[in-house]
Amino acid sequence: MTATIAVPTTSDADALVPNLTGLACRECGEVVEVGLSHVCDVCFGPLEVVYDTDRIASVVSRERIEAGPASLWRYGDLLPTLSADPAHRVDLGTGLTPLRRADRLADRLGLDELWLKDDTNNPTGSFKDRVVAVALSAGRALGIDTFACASTGNLGNSVSAHAAAIGAPAYVFIPSDLEAGKILGSAVHGPNLVTVRGTYDDVNRLCAEVADVKGWGFVNVNLRTYYAEGSKTIGFEIAEQLGWQFPDHVVAPVASGAMMVKIDKGFREFREFGLVDGDLPRISGAQATGCSPVAEAFERDSFDVRPQRPDTIARSLAIGNPADGYYALKVADRTGGAVGHVPDDEIIAGIRLLAETEGVFAETAGGVTIANLKRMVESGHIARDERTVAVISGNGYKTVEAIADSVGPTFEVSPGLDDFLSHLG
Repeated sequence: MTATIAVPTTSDADALVPNLTGLACRECGEVVEVGLSHVCDVCFGPLEVVYDTDRIASVVSRERIEAGPASLWRYGDLLPTLSADPAHRVDLGTGLTPLRRADRLADRLGLDELWLKDDTNNPTGSFKDRVVAVALSAGRALGIDTFACASTGNLGNSVSAHAAAIGAPAYVFIPSDLEAGKILGSAVHGPNLVTVRGTYDDVNRLCAEVADVKGWGFVNVNLRTYYAEGSKTIGFEIAEQLGWQFPDHVVAPVASGAMMVKIDKGFREFREFGLVDGDLPRISGAQATGCSPVAEAFERDSFDVRPQRPDTIARSLAIGNPADGYYALKVADRTGGAVGHVPDDEIIAGIRLLAETEGVFAETAGGVTIANLKRMVESGHIARDERTVAVISGNGYKTVEAIADSVGPTFEVSPGLDDFLSHLG
């Protein structure tokens, strides 16, 4: 299904300037008009937005970004703009999350300089708010009035919240065995919450079929072309927050693979438009052993990603057939990165290590990132003197079940001083 854009005429000084010239296939290069399309009609490859780079180059600057809003829309010139009407933009304050220097964790791991890109601070507690803000903004400009998604939890939370904020109906499809915190985090916003007996890949297939017959805006199906661009802002923010410099190495969790691909794209665009000079960072990916199709392909020195049936506590990363897995491998290969995997016990240890050293409680995806980071340092893949950034993509209060059996009270006492002091020894 393809929809065309109606660009309203406006003389408002705050009017936006549409910055796309079309959508292009990543495989065969076929170009189509901007609309509700995500797959090439010629070769069935994924579509990417094509920017008007001359227009962007004429306006974007460090000063313009720094004067922008304290959200991801400070990078609006570099994100899909489909309409001149600023009312189409959805902004719950997503982005510009902390970049924390993590000296205690660095010391434990054997690194000189480590930073945490802490996306637990986004409105619904995960990086998914970035992609949803961009997808819903594009969808509104395309005339979409109902939004939906296939989700492993975080995306459903974000779509539910953003749709509620703009008064739009929402349909959120999730596997029926998700963590309670993620189910409640969607349900509280009042969407139509549909649980599906199956894996995320089963849910995704169902949503592709529903999108074909209902015409809703599925953020990670027919709006995916725009949605994925939101992850670039992680790269934008890292470079800006480091004083307009690139790090040496970034480690990011891998589910579909899109985050890793788009962080790399964000860095490349900053250099293309003269915002940051220097060598581009190495980018590595992190998966759980129980769902590691991209890491398994990397181990085979192959770009052939073989689907897996997920079996891991890291359910937000449990995508057995990742849409961007091939492209994530290409990024790792081109930048000198790697894609690793760790078992569930190391994921839990990673969550605890991060919390105990830096006071950041991450969900299981964060444990995956920290545990893989630890392995990469130990193996020598990440050198001690590399300025390294670890992406912490979601809040730990969403996945408390994962660590419930490994943490708890230190001791129990009666309400008397003597009893307490006796426990202190």
